[in-house]
Amino acid sequence: MGKSKVLVVGGTGYIGRRIVRASLALGHETYVIQRPELGLQIDKVQMLLSFKKQGAHLVEASFSDHKSLVDAVKQVDVVVSAISGVHIRSHSITLQLKLVEAIKEAGNIKRFLPSEFGLDPARMGHALEPGRVTFEDKMAVRKAIEEAKIPFTYISANLFAGYFAGSLSQMGSFVPPRDKVHLFGDGTQKAVFLDEYDVATYTIKTIDDPRTLNKTLYLRPLENILSQAELIGIWEKLIGKELEKTYIPPEGFLTTLKGLDYKLQVGIGHFYHIFYEGCLTNFEIGEDGEEASKLYPEVNYTRMDEYLKVYV
Repeated sequence: MGKSKVLVVGGTGYIGRRIVRASLALGHETYVIQRPELGLQIDKVQMLLSFKKQGAHLVEASFSDHKSLVDAVKQVDVVVSAISGVHIRSHSITLQLKLVEAIKEAGNIKRFLPSEFGLDPARMGHALEPGRVTFEDKMAVRKAIEEAKIPFTYISANLFAGYFAGSLSQMGSFVPPRDKVHLFGDGTQKAVFLDEYDVATYTIKTIDDPRTLNKTLYLRPLENILSQAELIGIWEKLIGKELEKTYIPPEGFLTTLKGLDYKLQVGIGHFYHIFYEGCLTNFEIGEDGEEASKLYPEVNYTRMDEYLKVYV
């Protein structure tokens, strides 16, 4: 059986562009949605053209044109959605309900991977307001997928290293501090950090794998399960210097959170569940899930000591 043809929706986005590259690199015939709404966003237009030069097919389609979505979906076997779910930029998760309708009508899709790539929303029913809206929207998309009986795989990629490792999980920065650092609680709750290119590789690896059909794929490579304190320790070793540490108790964090605007509260509220509750690692993966690094040991994933070297 040949490799599936892949349609990437949101291919110019933060994780989407990496998924397009991974799909091409792993030998899949790759299609990328080109939305007319891009207009004068020259960087995204140029990125799409670069994908075309690498062998991808550009397909014009819009969420406001149902027929165009159906026509795009009919050209492929697998759809991977990577549209934004980040409130500090744009939050478009529920637009995928239109994509679900198109996939349902087309009737040819062997696998749909909706835009998740973070915490498992099925485990976040207790999430703080207003941050729980992210998980509720993702669960609404899951409900539509399953009611339409569309084959799926959900990707729980935990923490993107660009957001959480490069900054040592500091709020308000994407580069690591060199003098002072804040730790959440005592800094010992375990989290999972992933290089975004590894997220994309695992995502494409799974699309033709029957072991992950109608399951959640958790990206939990053993050497990247680290506490915030351990991550800071890696950085201190790299720069040969111990940072001055301030520990933020949970009540102090929650008080600060209430003073932020809505979009920041949504995003930063997730820090509480990650670094105070340990929500990424405080459960065992059950029969409805698989772990990526065990399924695909051939992927030489980036360890965080290697990842952080570029910041030195």
